[in-house]
Amino acid sequence: MRVTYWCEYAWLPEGVTSAVRIEIANGRICAVIPGQPPTGAILTGLTTPGFANAHSHAFHRALRGRTHADRGTFWTWRELMYRLVTRLDPDSYYRLARGVYAEMVLAGYTSVAEFHYLHHAPGGRRYADPNAMSTALVAAAQDAGIRLCLLDTCYLTGGFDRPLDGPQLCFGDGTAYDWAERLAAFRPESEQVVVGAAVHSVRAVPPVALPVVAGWARGRPLHVHLSEQRGENEDCLRAYGRTPAAVLADGGVLGPRTVAVHATHLTESDVSMISRSGTRACFCPTTERDLGDGIGPGRALLDAGVALCLGSDSHAVIDPFEETRALELDERLASQARGRFTGAELMAAATSHDALGFADAGRIEPGAAADLVTVTLGSVRTAGAEPDGVLFAATAADVTQVLVAGRRVVHDGVHVRVERPAALLAEEVQRLCQ
Repeated sequence: MRVTYWCEYAWLPEGVTSAVRIEIANGRICAVIPGQPPTGAILTGLTTPGFANAHSHAFHRALRGRTHADRGTFWTWRELMYRLVTRLDPDSYYRLARGVYAEMVLAGYTSVAEFHYLHHAPGGRRYADPNAMSTALVAAAQDAGIRLCLLDTCYLTGGFDRPLDGPQLCFGDGTAYDWAERLAAFRPESEQVVVGAAVHSVRAVPPVALPVVAGWARGRPLHVHLSEQRGENEDCLRAYGRTPAAVLADGGVLGPRTVAVHATHLTESDVSMISRSGTRACFCPTTERDLGDGIGPGRALLDAGVALCLGSDSHAVIDPFEETRALELDERLASQARGRFTGAELMAAATSHDALGFADAGRIEPGAAADLVTVTLGSVRTAGAEPDGVLFAATAADVTQVLVAGRRVVHDGVHVRVERPAALLAEEVQRLCQ
């Protein structure tokens, strides 16, 4: 059945256009016709492609607003994160993740890449189903109505030449071959789920294991934390005599299907290496500032031909508008100049679903997936803003409608699949953190 929507404004590949009729059938856009009279379902405001969250750790959401004692050092955050790890099981992780993914959809995200390394029970004990935590995340995403790229993460060491210890044992599979064997048995059946892989970092996966992960991931999304903090670079140079980017390149990790997450502290040689390999870079500005990581070289990477995408990482904030404008605003702080990115460049980074394995999403054009987000132009935040200025004016609270694969998931700012998501999150966080 074909469904028609009429958009007051729509962000098309050529830019913002008014009075656009969009026809949808079987989860895809069939026709996009500007300059049409109102007909069908009316979407008042600006309609954009759905946003892509290219980096998520769903369980970190339970830490929001709870890590700022003692001035909120990185170590305060990590200690609470490790305590949380030992309290999660497949049932509680499903409940928490369902609330997190519902929050994402309400904010305008229509796909998420879950960088998933919480695999096992305390002490590293395997569940009866070794992929039970992955299954919980898939169920949570399906219930919340969001596309999921599940990046099963290889995590073998607690640092350079240090074994896993304490809560970290929940992350490890012993060897890269054991990791690959467990993952090979995980086969979710859904068009809205893509299974990829991740290297947690060069400190958590030794060089000898990198080709194993890269080999398993061939043809699939492969993500990796890269140079998030200066200390990681210094430790890597001491251990291997090379930068983390060089270690990953030598291990066969970099490439067109790879996303380097954070990429904050890169050398000029690193930037060239990433560019030549076709690797993307994912910035997570709200988390990077929350943890005091620094400001990554976004403009330099893009100028070198490196495609950018964006994620919410630890979920200190879940708001695609905040992440997107932060890419520009952080660059302004670092460079002391305005106008570092065009609106088109920012929107491309915000809607980079192909980095998650959903190549047909992220555009309002015939043949594309019917993932649409409508933002009101009449809130106290957006009132008076030009439609193409919404990225600098709106917040997640201004999202009124969300369609994923042509199915309405948010209507009038209310999630239609998950009841009381705020209450559910509050209840689950309280249980986990009491």
